[in-house]
Amino acid sequence: MKIAVARHAIGAPGSFDEFARRQRRLLGDVAAQGAEIAVLPEYLSLELGASFEPAVAGDLAASLAAIQRYRDDWLALFSGIARDTGMLVAAGTFLLDVGGGRYRNRCDLFAPDGGHGWQDKLQLTGFEKRAGMIDGGDALKVFEHRGLRLAVAVCYDSEFPLPVRAQYEAGARLLLVPSCTDNAAGATRVRVGCLARALENRFFVAQSVTAGEAPWSPALDVNTGEAAVFAPMDAGFPADGVLASTSGEGEWALADIDPLALEASREDAQVANDRDWPGQLLPGARVERLD
Repeated sequence: MKIAVARHAIGAPGSFDEFARRQRRLLGDVAAQGAEIAVLPEYLSLELGASFEPAVAGDLAASLAAIQRYRDDWLALFSGIARDTGMLVAAGTFLLDVGGGRYRNRCDLFAPDGGHGWQDKLQLTGFEKRAGMIDGGDALKVFEHRGLRLAVAVCYDSEFPLPVRAQYEAGARLLLVPSCTDNAAGATRVRVGCLARALENRFFVAQSVTAGEAPWSPALDVNTGEAAVFAPMDAGFPADGVLASTSGEGEWALADIDPLALEASREDAQVANDRDWPGQLLPGARVERLD
């Protein structure tokens, strides 16, 4: 199964139609390369703020309120792309109005058969907390696509072991991570989080990123990081865990993953973090001693 993760250069579309044309081109191109799953980055919907006057685009609260008019168009666009390309599309995230002037950072998943699921971001960054209008989600989910169970951890969520572990224990063998980071430290944190989740759960992780600058937006102002697909650092996989990665250029990183081979390789693994996980929970390991 081929996975495609976007290094998405932030644009400034003048209309939803302009945004939609670009998404159809980008996703159509990667589908032509054989991708079965495509992952777009966090905060993708905030590009649409550029379609409004500068006073709205430059104000987070105003831009979040304004893009709600595109919600139905967003759903129709990516549902249609999934149907037309035959891919499962993780459409980045949409900051969705959930009432009372509050928003959730939602990653929508669109299946070729018309299925639609979502995962809300659970943990909020300092920026999101300071915004004062974004709430964390309240549920973890696992999805199934062509016999593969997968899950989503939106950006910062990838840095927390226990929720992702719960998704693994529910059968997920691929973790999708739409992300948006504005400096090298943030990009490193999310990349290290992705590598750590791949290691401890012995599964695949696919991270998409935003790239470039958007000085007109308070949320998309500066973007850095590389899109990548990760595997466990063990027998049968690259020593650094990187199956594919962008490197300062290119719109996509693509990698073939084989969930059946992954399961078979567990028996020949040098280490078994996934199976040895309970060892850290033994009572003796939870007692602090100073010798």
